[in-house]
Amino acid sequence: MRALLKATAGPGLELAEVPEPIAGEADVTIRVLRTGICGTDLHIESWDGWASSTINPPLIPGHEFSGEVVAIGTAVRDVHVGAIVSGEGHIVCGTCRNCRAGRRQMCNRTSGLGVNRHGAFAEYVVLPESNVWVHPDGMDLDHAAIFDPLGNAVHTALKFPLVGEDVLISGAGPIGLMAAAVVRHIGARFIVVTDVSEPRLELARRVGADLGLNVSMRRVAEAQAALGMREGFDVGLEMSGQPTALPEMIDNLTHGGRVAMLGLASGPIDVDWAKVVTHMLTITGIYGREMFETWNAMSAMLQSSTDLRVALDTVITHRLPASEWEQGFSVARTATAGKVVLDWSGT
Repeated sequence: MRALLKATAGPGLELAEVPEPIAGEADVTIRVLRTGICGTDLHIESWDGWASSTINPPLIPGHEFSGEVVAIGTAVRDVHVGAIVSGEGHIVCGTCRNCRAGRRQMCNRTSGLGVNRHGAFAEYVVLPESNVWVHPDGMDLDHAAIFDPLGNAVHTALKFPLVGEDVLISGAGPIGLMAAAVVRHIGARFIVVTDVSEPRLELARRVGADLGLNVSMRRVAEAQAALGMREGFDVGLEMSGQPTALPEMIDNLTHGGRVAMLGLASGPIDVDWAKVVTHMLTITGIYGREMFETWNAMSAMLQSSTDLRVALDTVITHRLPASEWEQGFSVARTATAGKVVLDWSGT
């Protein structure tokens, strides 16, 4: 089969012929139809410090995908051939304390699809049945392909109550954009999204933000004044990973404000812990998706909301055949694009 392969340690990927994956009795074999390009894939392709310390080539990367089930193992019960599916990319052990308690997203032996095992940048991918998500009839293949990052956005957004609240989102990358759309769907009052890219801020406005704020020129306090806010933001969603984002977010929260952090910091963060204590703020880390409550939530929201489906179409700014993966990776590295989806159906 054809696959994007990290053949050896070092920069680059190659579209190569590789053996088809071998499935076990509890596994599902999926013909890949669409894949999303994630920041993790960019790290692997460029072979940065994280990749060189984490990845063991040869490896097929890719963990955002949709496809059609073409074969099932003898022990598979609830997934049928022909189903349109995506997959939870975190394969957990099932026996650690958190797994046994139903907190599978906190498994300390997680194996990552496209990171620790061969992933979805290929014609076929194999996953345990327990990781396969079956979509309802009529699900858009592009939308299905980005359930992984949409799940990050939904997991982060749903951490705290949002109805009637004022929400600050730092970072207008694809996940921040999806979070803005989800927050609007849930029923927040004011939504402010910050970034330094005007094209991405325009996307934020299109998916539901009341204000897209360029923090290279303006401060978050100005956004409060422009919207007539009096006491600060109720909820902050930190999606950028920029070291300056969390301190400014804290400065603009109301007393008792809450922050969910998904962005991985690119450097040390100087937090005013005295303000965290005296203002009784809550800061919590978010990783991945809740298995599988987040999947239920995003599936239901997409089925019930035309606006949310339109927002996802807006977030997906580029759709390319898999053969043009190099262009896709180049576009995904820019600070102007939204989500990039590769089409594998013609590979």
